[in-house]
Amino acid sequence: MKILITGCNGQLGRKMHDLLDSYDDEVVYTDVDSLDITDISALEKYVGVNGFTHIVNCAAYTAVDKAENDRITAAKINIDAVHNLAMVSSKHNIRLVHISTDYVFDGHSYQPYMENMIAMPQTVYGKTKFGGEQILQAECRTAVIIRTAWLYSEYGNNFVKTMLRLGREREELNVVYDQIGSPTYAGDLARVIVDILHHDEWIPGVYHFTDEGVCSWFDFAKMIFFIAGINCKVIPVLSSEYKCAAQRPFYSVLNKKKIKTTFGIDIPYWTESLQDCIFKLENDKV
Repeated sequence: MKILITGCNGQLGRKMHDLLDSYDDEVVYTDVDSLDITDISALEKYVGVNGFTHIVNCAAYTAVDKAENDRITAAKINIDAVHNLAMVSSKHNIRLVHISTDYVFDGHSYQPYMENMIAMPQTVYGKTKFGGEQILQAECRTAVIIRTAWLYSEYGNNFVKTMLRLGREREELNVVYDQIGSPTYAGDLARVIVDILHHDEWIPGVYHFTDEGVCSWFDFAKMIFFIAGINCKVIPVLSSEYKCAAQRPFYSVLNKKKIKTTFGIDIPYWTESLQDCIFKLENDKV
C-alpha cells in the first residue's frame, strides 16, 4: 500500500502522520508547498510518477467566517481540488478517502443526521464542501466520504487550545449554549481512516464520524476547564449574543450507525478523548 496524504500540516494530517508511523505502509505527506492539488497538471504528474494506491484528502478551506467573503478561494480548495482528486483517482484506479463536514446540513434537525438526509448548507463553507462531495460522488464512485464535526487536536488552532489559553488569561468567558454537537478528537478520526484503508473490503460511500456523546459549546468549555484544572467561570450565552459572519448550525449531531456497522469500529466517548488530548498538551507530548 502506498498512501498519499494531502493537507498534512493540518490537524487531521498531522494525526495521520503520528498514527501511520507505526504501520509498514509507504506514506507520502504533502501540503500546498509541496503539492498544489488545485493544479491538475501538477497533481496528475505527481500521482503518475509515484504509483499511489490510496489517497487521503485532509486538505480543506475551513475558515468558516472568512469564507463568507472569500468564496473564490474556498471553492478552489473545497470544490476544484476535489474535482482534480476525483479525476486522477478514477484514471489511476486509486482508492480515495475524502473528509467533509456537518456544515452540509442546515443544523435545524431534532434528531441525529443520517447520511441520506437532505443536505441544505447555509454557509459558503458548507456549500463548497457539499459541492466537493457532489463532484466526488459523480466522478469517483469508489470514493469514501467521511463527514465529521467539532474537530480538535494538539495541533493547529481549535476550540480546545483556544479555551485552554483564554481560561488561563481571563476570570470568565462567554460561551454559547444553544449549539449542540459532538466534539471529535482528530486522533480518533485518523484511527478510523486507517482502519478503513486496511479493511478487508473497500466499501465506498458517505459515512458519518464523530466521537460518541453530545454537548453544547458551553458544556465543552466547562469540561475542558474541569480536566485541565482551570478556575475560569463559563457564562452561557445565546448564539444571537455572539456575532460572527457565518451562521453556525444549531444542531450538528451525526448518526454514526453506518460507519460502526460497516467497519466494525468502536468509538470512544468524547470526554475520554478530550482527557487524552489535554494530557498530551499539558505534558508537551506533541
